Amino acid sequence: MEELIKRINQLAKKKKSEGLTEEEKKEQEILRKRYLEKFRAGFKKRLENIDVETPDGKVRPLTDYKKK
Repeated sequence: MEELIKRINQLAKKKKSEGLTEEEKKEQEILRKRYLEKFRAGFKKRLENIDVETPDGKVRPLTDYKKK
């Protein structure tokens, strides 16, 4: 993930200073999509591991509260 972020930042910096080629624009788009996929997957995992204690003292997974 660090390498992915590093490359995204390199391309962003280059875009501001001198512009990107079409190939680099496509690479940047692909890297951003890949980053978002990984971020969302990690965030979803975190949410799945959260437990909520109800007022009556029961502990249930947060996913039980997910709207159906």
